[in-house]
Amino acid sequence: MPQLEAPQKTDFQSETYKDAYSRINAIVIEGEQEAYDNYLALAELLPDSKDELIKLSRMENKHKKGFEACGRNLDVAPDMKFATEYFAELHGNFQTAAAEGDIATCLVIQSLIIECFAIAAYNIYIPVADPFARKITEGVVKDEYMHLNFGEEWLKANFEQYKEGVEKANAANLPIIWKMLNQVEDDAAVLEMEKEALVEDFMIAYGEALANIGFSTREIMRMSSHGLRA
Repeated sequence: MPQLEAPQKTDFQSETYKDAYSRINAIVIEGEQEAYDNYLALAELLPDSKDELIKLSRMENKHKKGFEACGRNLDVAPDMKFATEYFAELHGNFQTAAAEGDIATCLVIQSLIIECFAIAAYNIYIPVADPFARKITEGVVKDEYMHLNFGEEWLKANFEQYKEGVEKANAANLPIIWKMLNQVEDDAAVLEMEKEALVEDFMIAYGEALANIGFSTREIMRMSSHGLRA
């Protein structure tokens, strides 16, 4: 996808932009924190992959620091209270699954849903970001594909055993993403990020991930439709 320069009409220093950015920036910071914690939890659930998962968690922590720097660059304080509440439902579902040893749900939430959500958001944001944030985000999104690949490959290798668990986790958690997208539609628009483009990019990335794991086109269409009207 060609990277376009941010449109000149975007005033990165306007109060309107900074207000919206305070929430969007907080969301990506909290998202990376969630990912850091989640990969450490997965490292305990998947001891054979522990070293790799700890490495992924450290990368997420690095991303978090990068996005914190993006906020400082625009002199914006991230609204972390908003972001914590924003992720609360997915966070709770992951914590419950981890406590129950439900590997399928943990991987679906972190390695598929959250990673695909991040990839879609970052790809849509890069062309309209301020120069500092664009550079940071371009580096982050390359790493996110690697994180997505871990979940894909693990579930692909254990497809028959965890297929039903993935389907159940999808049905329970995908609707949450649609609610999350609706919740930040106005703020994303201020940053020149179109909701339709976010949805399209997420659906493409998520569908490709499910296909790589082993689901058929018919199954992917059915799974992707969960909560679409939420």
